[in-house]
Amino acid sequence: MPNTPRITRRELLRGAALVPVAGALAACATPASKAPASSSAAPVATSAANPFGVAADKPLEIWIFDGGFGNAYAKDIHEPLFKIKYPKVEIKHNATKEITKVLQPRFAGGNPPDVIDNSGANAMDMGALAQDGQLQDLAPLLDAPSWDDPNVKVRDLLDPAVIDIGTYDGKFNVVGYVNYIHGIWYSQKVFRDNGWAIPKTWDEFLKLCETIKKSGKMAPFTYAGKFPQYLYEPLLTMAAKIGGNEVLVNIDNLEDGAWTSEPMKASAKAWAEVGSKYLLEGTAGLDHVQTQTAQNKYKVAMLPSGSWLENEQKSTTPADFEYGMFPIPDFTSSDKMPYGTLHTQPGESFIVPSKGANPQAGMEYLRAMLSKKAAGDFSELVRTVSTVKGAGDGRQLSPGAKSATEALTAAGTNTVYYRWRTWYAQLNDEAVAATGELMTGGLTPDKYLERLQKKADEIKNDSSIKKYKR
Repeated sequence: MPNTPRITRRELLRGAALVPVAGALAACATPASKAPASSSAAPVATSAANPFGVAADKPLEIWIFDGGFGNAYAKDIHEPLFKIKYPKVEIKHNATKEITKVLQPRFAGGNPPDVIDNSGANAMDMGALAQDGQLQDLAPLLDAPSWDDPNVKVRDLLDPAVIDIGTYDGKFNVVGYVNYIHGIWYSQKVFRDNGWAIPKTWDEFLKLCETIKKSGKMAPFTYAGKFPQYLYEPLLTMAAKIGGNEVLVNIDNLEDGAWTSEPMKASAKAWAEVGSKYLLEGTAGLDHVQTQTAQNKYKVAMLPSGSWLENEQKSTTPADFEYGMFPIPDFTSSDKMPYGTLHTQPGESFIVPSKGANPQAGMEYLRAMLSKKAAGDFSELVRTVSTVKGAGDGRQLSPGAKSATEALTAAGTNTVYYRWRTWYAQLNDEAVAATGELMTGGLTPDKYLERLQKKADEIKNDSSIKKYKR
């Protein structure tokens, strides 16, 4: 996930202002009218088998984020499935790690592709895209018959969080395909061989770090120093455990003093201590792959990541490594949320640009992806959990996927998430930079949170930025 600077909202809107005004898009077209050349309305009749009016021979351009899950799943699973039904449609497959750099100019030029996996550290500003009307309203997709069973709607196959997280200002624009499950990742073999127990309290976690450090076998902890969002994730999750889910809701809603709340102060102070005492040497200069590979080489015991980790590291992980994941430990016995609380939310965000050449085929491609077979094959191939209900039933889960799934089951309703990262790209950029400084001692916990509160206040008071609410 290269950390190329993200385009700002104003830059996006300036660029988009150059786009010629297109005709209104009929998301679910009727057979009544033929579209004018300047419109992307469906050129053919709709039916139960073809709910969006996909043309039989119009090309479909797809861009996949080539990150932790690679892009083979699209070439080997999703695209062949689509071609079974539409054999004459030419699929133009593309993959990149540089989503913003490669595709932002396409939006500004008025010729975006038809389907994009807008994910990774370099994803485009989803809030700005939604604000500018660049995203197709996917409500018709939710109410379309599922690919597998015409008697079941697509919406009934999805984890409800997909619809919640993918809705911007009342419109469903984004399909999260993977159930990202965040936690602290480790080698079950290493812990078993050394007699190290999973820490359930923060005191136990710090004692474990001290034990590992004194053993001289490896460093206790690391994170992707070049991409500090890997560290602000556990910091925010701990704050929610301490003060309740409202801590994150208040941050999302740009409430006064949300970043400088007492739970955030306690969490920032706790993680700053880890940064000062227990990090793998050189962490600040390492990216996610380097730190994860260091763990595979038994140079470090623990790191924060999500359920994509196991697949991302499959080429360097020893056969007997046995990935495991545990939730953020209890900070004190007074935490408002119980042990096992997890940050989990739909990720790997697929969008259909509203001004693309073939949005009908774009939505149909998503409908194919959301079939149980496609999602199940995907989950098995990339060792993760899909947001399609029942997709993993009867599948052989890898150790890491099994561990994460068990943690999610144990969490039950005690899950949290946040949306400011995709709503306000500028706030994310500030948080990334500031968290790096916090962990290297360049900012005290108080100064760190004051800096983020200042940026949140700037966004709140900027009338040009669309505000979102939970």
